[in-house]
Amino acid sequence: MGRRKFRYSAFGLLLLAFWILGSGCSPAGSSVHDDPALTETPAPQPETAQPSDETGRPEKPIVLGFSQLGSESDWRLANTKSIQEAAQEAGVTLLLENAEQSQEKQFQAIRSFIRQKVDVIAVAPVIQSGWEPILKEAKQAGIPVILSDRAVDVTDTSLYVTFIGSDFYEEGVKAGKYLLDKMRDAPGRIRIVELAGTVGSSPSIDRGKGFRDTIRSRADFAIVRSAPADFTLEKGKAVMKEFLQKEPEPPQVLFAHNDDMALGAIEAIEEAGLRPGKDIVIISIDGTRSAFEKMTEGKINAVIECNPLLGPMIMQAAGEIMQGHTLPKRIVPPESVFTEEMAAKEVNNRKY
Repeated sequence: MGRRKFRYSAFGLLLLAFWILGSGCSPAGSSVHDDPALTETPAPQPETAQPSDETGRPEKPIVLGFSQLGSESDWRLANTKSIQEAAQEAGVTLLLENAEQSQEKQFQAIRSFIRQKVDVIAVAPVIQSGWEPILKEAKQAGIPVILSDRAVDVTDTSLYVTFIGSDFYEEGVKAGKYLLDKMRDAPGRIRIVELAGTVGSSPSIDRGKGFRDTIRSRADFAIVRSAPADFTLEKGKAVMKEFLQKEPEPPQVLFAHNDDMALGAIEAIEEAGLRPGKDIVIISIDGTRSAFEKMTEGKINAVIECNPLLGPMIMQAAGEIMQGHTLPKRIVPPESVFTEEMAAKEVNNRKY
């Protein structure tokens, strides 16, 4: 077969830029980074590539089956919308299934995609474990798999082509560094409470680890309570209320693994007669408009960005797979840290 000429679209250049940026921020310690195969294993190639027209788009529309883990937060809703809009823009036929936080429903969706003989499967896994058998089924069917947003724990990394999503460990590190700076002159023992995400999910595991590894340098920093709140506002409020009732005195710091849990915690803090952002320093992860609005009010002190707008990268990756091109095993979007001093300037720039 002769060598094909490939014309990079705007999405292609964007994907390349993200790859270059992402390759420079892969800290040690994350479960994703600890596996050298993630950078050494070449992506599996489809047996045939679809011909493309003058725009670089395949003549026959790509059919992408996407298993979304749920709709538990504003971040997830923005992520789904980004995927839908990018599919329409790229001319990709999207089959989207909402698993409603059920791994079993994700397995059912993937088997349905296999029966329908889609071209590519993408999945945002509910939790890290238990994926090897179902990914083997997709591989045996000759269907390449893209991981979106969350990682999986498998011994055979050839079962998926690429993982597109944030560096959760680094997000935890950024949260820890902000706290070290914020509380650098604070005297005495600093008591921290933590609202973790879904048990067993890669963002919850890696954010917690990155945060702990970073604040370990301060012996007077202590996480006095930590509990899962499933990335939801309702559980964030309920768990924070429980923390405040059980602690003999209010903690000085709250580290929330996402904005929705932080927003729920703010309600519980205010109902307890305390001032969020003043009596309790609040650090959150995501970067939703709602969190930025709370930052402008001084009720959240810092937000670590986790970019949900992965749709264009996923569609470009699907197109390049079908063209027979090799992708990097790990693609990380660029992300920032925002503080309450920056919130008023940035709030109107938030797209979700």
